[in-house]
Amino acid sequence: MRHRIRVAVLGSALAVAATGFAAPGALAAAPGEVTIDKVTVNDGKPIALGTTAAKSFTVTVTASDDSGIDSADVTLYGPDSAYAVPNGNVKCVASPTSATTSTCTAKFTIDPDTDFFDNTPAGAWYVDAMVTAKDIDSIRVEKAAAFKVQRLSKLTVNASPEPIKKGKTLTVTGALTRANWESGKYSGYTNQPAKLEFKKKGTTTYTAVKTVKTDNKGNLKTTVKASTDGSYRWSFAENSTTSAVKAAGDYVDVR
Repeated sequence: MRHRIRVAVLGSALAVAATGFAAPGALAAAPGEVTIDKVTVNDGKPIALGTTAAKSFTVTVTASDDSGIDSADVTLYGPDSAYAVPNGNVKCVASPTSATTSTCTAKFTIDPDTDFFDNTPAGAWYVDAMVTAKDIDSIRVEKAAAFKVQRLSKLTVNASPEPIKKGKTLTVTGALTRANWESGKYSGYTNQPAKLEFKKKGTTTYTAVKTVKTDNKGNLKTTVKASTDGSYRWSFAENSTTSAVKAAGDYVDVR
């Protein structure tokens, strides 16, 4: 029996919007056609990779058809022709409340030490999903979801001198580095904004003090007037290629 395969390509704006969402293709499907309803990568979190440790994660594809779902194929694509395939077969399990809907789970492992030769794979990646129903009808959705593969970042902080007299100048330094998949080491992340944050003794919340950019080696340095006991830390917000990170607080005793 000849079966039908529908192919859908989601627009880039929709694809980048979220890692788990109701696929627009599902809403436009005719009754009785197989649909992809939702795709989620790593529980909606970016894939942040260091220099050597492999990271395993899952991609789930929820699909529906009047005949039930038989199988699914999932492939991941990234910048510079990077791609990843599942660790074994994709497992589809029918919903306990509806035999026509299944969630198909694909397990992936990415190892920057063996899979990447340079840093070009960092950035926006996409899911290519194909689902086959029990009546052999199929649908393939290109860019069914978008997610980020990021270079893992690290951040340090040091406030000195300690202890310090109230009203005196405190110097806060630090360094922002990120994984370099080409060298296998961490290198300074230059010209990047980082927030200096302060948490007063006896409280649990950090508040922003000022924003400082890293120098040409990834170093941070600024000064503040010491006013009360508390902890200082640097905070870096993620971008498309690099993970977010917060330094551990450095406590300062003001006398």
